[in-house]
Amino acid sequence: MNQTKQDLRKDQILDAALTVLVQNGYEGSRMDDVVSKSQLSKGAIYWYYKSKKDMYLDLVNFWVIRYSATINHLVENDQAAPDQLKSLFNYFIDQYESDPDPFIALTEFWSMAQKDDDFRAKLQKVYSQFLEVLEKIVAKGVKDDDFKKLDIRITAMSIMLNVESINWFTLFDTHGVSARDYIQTISDFILAGLLKKT
Repeated sequence: MNQTKQDLRKDQILDAALTVLVQNGYEGSRMDDVVSKSQLSKGAIYWYYKSKKDMYLDLVNFWVIRYSATINHLVENDQAAPDQLKSLFNYFIDQYESDPDPFIALTEFWSMAQKDDDFRAKLQKVYSQFLEVLEKIVAKGVKDDDFKKLDIRITAMSIMLNVESINWFTLFDTHGVSARDYIQTISDFILAGLLKKT
């Protein structure tokens, strides 16, 4: 089997695994469910993944890779830092509205990270990479004199926590508040606090 076909087969498995995770939660997910949803044979699934845990650890990578190209592009482009932050918030809310399943899955991974060292290490790596992206944006804003002089790490962590709060819209009754309105309001608050007064 050539590499392209292998990659497509793996994507097919991980897409099915995501659907099963969202429907059943991690504890309630079975490899047989993924076999059924993917319409592949059990042997094909086990050729790629020896266990449910291996498969779901790889699902974290799968979504990080999908999001990383766009997120890294935001940092590498020539936009001013305030516009980069707005673009970042808009990107996540667009993703949430078009496909909330990865956000639902992330809440399952948070839960697993409390119980399993491998999931904890995986999520720590993911969040460290995201934090670095945010630190670059904040540092650029300070350097270009768009943002006040502030603690770059603490600021980046605060922004990350606010981006992550989108996930809570998958868990709770929002009482008529849309995720988009919430994120736009939060991003306005953040930028108002960061921008240097002229």
